Amino acid sequence: MRPDIVVRQRSPSSQSSPFKGEEVSLSPPQGRIETAGRGLGGRECVTVSLGVVDYAEAVELQRQLHRQVVDGTLPDLLLLLEHPHVYTLGRRGKEKDLLSTEEERLACGVEVHRTDRGGEVTYHGPGQLVGYPIVNLRRRGGGPLVYVRALEAVIVATLGKFGLSSQSGEKPTGVWVGDAKIAAIGVKISRRVTMHGFALNVAPDLSYFDRIVPCGMPDAQVTSMAALLTGEISVEQVVPVLIERFGETFGLRVSRRSLDEIEPVLGIA
Repeated sequence: MRPDIVVRQRSPSSQSSPFKGEEVSLSPPQGRIETAGRGLGGRECVTVSLGVVDYAEAVELQRQLHRQVVDGTLPDLLLLLEHPHVYTLGRRGKEKDLLSTEEERLACGVEVHRTDRGGEVTYHGPGQLVGYPIVNLRRRGGGPLVYVRALEAVIVATLGKFGLSSQSGEKPTGVWVGDAKIAAIGVKISRRVTMHGFALNVAPDLSYFDRIVPCGMPDAQVTSMAALLTGEISVEQVVPVLIERFGETFGLRVSRRSLDEIEPVLGIA
């Protein structure tokens, strides 16, 4: 099965920022977040929890930070967030895989965005943990497929900590519990630095998947941690476990920054 990867050799074009028209930089004057070239040795990863972010704003933020990871201004990054209800179509996404009308989507408050990640159609929404690693593969080594398999391993290990057995590799790209998909992966790699990433179904409203052909697979089932576990589970509970597994899998020293810490740097305070 073809991995959900897009590889680009040219850097993405510059676009205006939704964050008050300012360029995003995680290199504040006081040096609160060090850069890759000053003390981090290329093996540090800064993780930022962003809360709920509109899809278009998250893509623009990734593009700006991607440029700084490419030029070595920033270390590797992991953005963790949730999106409002949105369907996204990757490079191979087909309009016919959207099973609802535009009017129905508007009534439900669901946006649709075409995007430059690999893969087809998927859903993002509240209760789903979305991770956007911006990782320099030159420093890590390995190619796109190795990277995607590492992301799958992070999610498998995370689920294991909650007592859930899952698998990847022999299945289509992503992570599966039996025949049901619990996490989707779609990435883009430009100048050996990654964008986009993964979406882990923690406790989303799974009925939104009924209105698409997820990942272009008509017979695919979708599940979530909440559907498989007894008791409640939240994105907030999963985040620290996933961060730890991410650091272990990628061999990175992970430091966390809150939204409050970086808001002045992003110009959105």
